[in-house]
Amino acid sequence: MDGMSGPYLIRGSVSLPEAELLWRFSRSSGPGGQHVNTSDSQVELRFDLAATEALPEVWKQRALERLAGRLVDGVVSVRASEHRSQWRNRETAAVRLAALLAEATAPPPKPRRATRIPRGINERRLREKKQRSETKRGRSGQGWS
Repeated sequence: MDGMSGPYLIRGSVSLPEAELLWRFSRSSGPGGQHVNTSDSQVELRFDLAATEALPEVWKQRALERLAGRLVDGVVSVRASEHRSQWRNRETAAVRLAALLAEATAPPPKPRRATRIPRGINERRLREKKQRSETKRGRSGQGWS
């Protein structure tokens, strides 16, 4: 590719395989003057997640589960059209895809370990509550005459 700043790292030493990326270009919508009618600056980047060999099997399964709503026949696609130049949109789309895959392949968070509140803390809280209520009750002004 001409001057593209690849490879796009997903996580660790795993990166997006350039050979498995499918690029499609079309005209962006919106304003842009005469130039917009002739330049295909919108970029759609597709990646066949189901068929790829670049990801470890565990990651692949995780990503397929998490991105199930976004996949069409096992292919994930990302669009970019915010820049006027095709090259910058390509960069944006590739970075976006790498970030999406990094998030989808991340290991699940460690389960939370339940901990008990020490009895002393609970007792202190109740004691302070009682004290506060006494203070407030003393402000009511009843019994003053």
